[in-house]
Amino acid sequence: MTWTTPDLCDQFPDVQVAEPVFRSFGGQARFAGPAVTVHCLNDNSRVRELAATPGEGRVIVVDGGGSLRRALLGDMIAANAVKHGWAGFLIFGCVRDVEILSTLPLGVLALAAHPMKTDRRDLGEVDVPVAFAGVSVAPGDWIYADANGVIVARTRLL
Repeated sequence: MTWTTPDLCDQFPDVQVAEPVFRSFGGQARFAGPAVTVHCLNDNSRVRELAATPGEGRVIVVDGGGSLRRALLGDMIAANAVKHGWAGFLIFGCVRDVEILSTLPLGVLALAAHPMKTDRRDLGEVDVPVAFAGVSVAPGDWIYADANGVIVARTRLL
């Protein structure tokens, strides 16, 4: 990948740019792919299920409501996502096991780290429009993320 989000913003000024609230926790600083969306609050049941399916270079976009109470991604789910070919995660919520996440060939952006796992209550919705950090993401939108930020495009830019 030779693109940067600043270059993409210059070339495609109509893209959405997320507010700079995300921290990088994964071993892959730059990642891109079509979005598969999840809406959940303090329950990562759907995230876990998705990570076990063929990723095909897509990005799991999780609207966790900005909750700082539980981690929606940990090392085991992330390792499963790598195994199944996911490009990364964009999480409006927390992650844990950050020492291990940083060693995986996976993009992981989240608000913060939190040591507490979620209660799995089989809640959450997949492939629904989500909105957070000043952007709206529909299933299939393209996510481009690097050290400069996150952009959302309705179609593939490159």
